[in-house]
Amino acid sequence: MKPKNILFILSDEHNKKVLGSNGNSLAITPNLDRLSASGTVFDAAYTACPICVPARASLATGRYVNEIGCWDNAIAYEGEPSSWGHHLMSRGHRVSSIGKLHYKQCQPSVNGFSEEILPLHIADGIGDLMGLIRDEIHPRNGAQMLGPEAGPGESEYTRYDRDITASALAWIAQAAHRRDDKPWVLYVGYVAPHFPLIAPTEFFDLYRDTDFPLPLLYRKDQRPNHPFLAAMREVLVHDKGFTDDRMVRRALQAYYGLVSFLDANIGRLLDGLRKTGLADDTIVIYSSDHGDNLGARGLWAKSTMYEDSAGVPLIIAGPSIAAGRRISAPVSLIDIFPTLVEGVGADLPPELGLSGVSLLNPDPEQLAGRTVLSEYHAAGGMAASYMVRHGNYKYIHYVGMPPMLFDLENDPQELIDLGQSPGHEAVRGECEFRLRQLLDPEQVDARARRDQQARITAAGGKDAILKRGTFRFSPTAVVAQ
Repeated sequence: MKPKNILFILSDEHNKKVLGSNGNSLAITPNLDRLSASGTVFDAAYTACPICVPARASLATGRYVNEIGCWDNAIAYEGEPSSWGHHLMSRGHRVSSIGKLHYKQCQPSVNGFSEEILPLHIADGIGDLMGLIRDEIHPRNGAQMLGPEAGPGESEYTRYDRDITASALAWIAQAAHRRDDKPWVLYVGYVAPHFPLIAPTEFFDLYRDTDFPLPLLYRKDQRPNHPFLAAMREVLVHDKGFTDDRMVRRALQAYYGLVSFLDANIGRLLDGLRKTGLADDTIVIYSSDHGDNLGARGLWAKSTMYEDSAGVPLIIAGPSIAAGRRISAPVSLIDIFPTLVEGVGADLPPELGLSGVSLLNPDPEQLAGRTVLSEYHAAGGMAASYMVRHGNYKYIHYVGMPPMLFDLENDPQELIDLGQSPGHEAVRGECEFRLRQLLDPEQVDARARRDQQARITAAGGKDAILKRGTFRFSPTAVVAQ
């Protein structure tokens, strides 16, 4: 296909089920719905890790977390191995970043950008040190504010996202008057709908009359009893702050409001492309770094391998992209690297050794035979967890704990765990075999824990980290470059 510019929009913590074009009749997302209708939607897209920093490092490099060692929110991308941005800049393309990246620090050329505008990186260049401690339960008590604070208003994140949109529109207007030698890539990193669950009033009020059902399996007697999930609920204690069903529904209303706020910002970018005459020369990619459990099974935020958390929305639209197409074969955010490279017309040398594939008009049959991986080694993860999606099945392997297995064709809500089912030994065996073709779960777990222990020691030890405490979300202190 003819090389094109690329606008790559990445949100933070967008549950793919909260999208009108994905069948959610409650979600008000007209701009993303139109983008979906005009392009290709990937119904089984997954993050490489359901937490911010590792997911973004993996996306940047096109490599799984175990390949790059960015295990948690204290070990961020520092420019190695090289990113898609490095690759494209080396071939003469302008690669600009606006908004949240969540790397180590603001160093555009090191991070793989021609410029970083309004960047957000890990707090103090250190990040979440408490997430390194995985052999003990240390509750994140600040997480209990999630429910009580949920509602209408403005937060530093919503103000930040407005600034990101304004900066992106200015960038697009300037691009329309430039005469770049080669197609450009503009990465726009929004924070919405990441908590705090405080939505601008006009978007919160869109759902004033919406009767939100309680989250899936929310009642305590309904929640699955698995040791990994039990430990997660004791560390990430978001649900303990909720006092009644009314508060739960208010939190859902705020989350939906933030998704609609995100959608409106994206709509302004799409309008900007049209008004400047760039729409016919620009491919638009939309995705999110991971999802949000939204109270399902008593869990909020991310960190699990359920579809709500490990699944992500993924839409690609623009010139030469098939419209109205939906692809059910599993894909991964590691596929973004080759997708961007093909989109701007650059070469992708095989010696890079990437396992991702381009998603520009792919052959579904070729995608269907792949095994897609996600892994988690971060906060609350008493055991390392690995998910492989193979065909209709999702297999979750926990080191030292029982596995889970879901038949997503017949059980899309993941209500029936087949991890101990006598009739599914062969499926579990096949899925574990495919996982072990990709990595050694026990060896990777041991390596991650060694790396994390070294970081704990370098930070002065466990007691020093616990004394320092943590934070609920990364601040938006930015330095424009």
